Amino acid sequence: MCEFCHKHGEGKKWYLNAENYSADLLSDLKRRKFIADFFSLTAESPRVLAKLENLPVISGFVRRVLRPYRIDRQKKLHHGQVLPIEDVERIFGFVTSVVRLPCICRQINLGTEQRFCYGISLAPQEGEMFQIIREIDMDYLTGPDTSGLEELTKEEALANFRQYEKEGLCHSVWTFVTPFIGGICNCDRSDCGAMQATITNGFPVMFRAEYVAEVDPELCNGCRQCMRVCQFGAIGYSAANKKIFIDQLSCYGCGVCRANCTKDAIHLRDRAHVPAVASLW
Repeated sequence: MCEFCHKHGEGKKWYLNAENYSADLLSDLKRRKFIADFFSLTAESPRVLAKLENLPVISGFVRRVLRPYRIDRQKKLHHGQVLPIEDVERIFGFVTSVVRLPCICRQINLGTEQRFCYGISLAPQEGEMFQIIREIDMDYLTGPDTSGLEELTKEEALANFRQYEKEGLCHSVWTFVTPFIGGICNCDRSDCGAMQATITNGFPVMFRAEYVAEVDPELCNGCRQCMRVCQFGAIGYSAANKKIFIDQLSCYGCGVCRANCTKDAIHLRDRAHVPAVASLW
């Protein structure tokens, strides 16, 4: 169980604790400013992108010095965790509003508006968090809905999430000054700054899921559709056995491989029940 679960989940999955979505947390002025600054990030896009691009060339010594500080800072401010579709459904079971909004990472990396991020709230009629966002200048928006937010039903949002899985996007839940949870994103390694920092550059800003994938070799037909969508490079193929195998040390437990398996050969297990990765986050 991840450290956030111990600190903010009363020993259970922290992102299923409704208190972490509470509007009461928005009374913190520091958090309100952070949210406003975060969604105004596009003006700083060149500087942010330059920092990400420079991570791979930082010397080993500097990386070792910076890494603990960077991780600790992210955990306090804006940190995420991968989660499968079942837990997305559980979250949607108790939040009262879901809105789709532009993805900051795609705006930075691609220079275009892409709406893969979803704001979630316990407050009715979007709630206070989204009023904060609405007050921000979003002149950079280029899509058909330039208001910044689109209110969706939970059913509409879940249908989108299932389609994202088919396309290989993994779901992740995010804090805005921990422990307040304000959004669920749908990430891929090519365009997501968090995944690039975590997987490519070794500066983790997101936890692995509470789960890990396993394959049933009796059911696997070796089609390799799962390999096509794995964002974490956790799936290999045995030419001798004509089967895939999963490197659980690399697996983040998103379940996207499972959604694309044609034979239902992949399932998720609780990470805590797999000793080799039980403490790997």
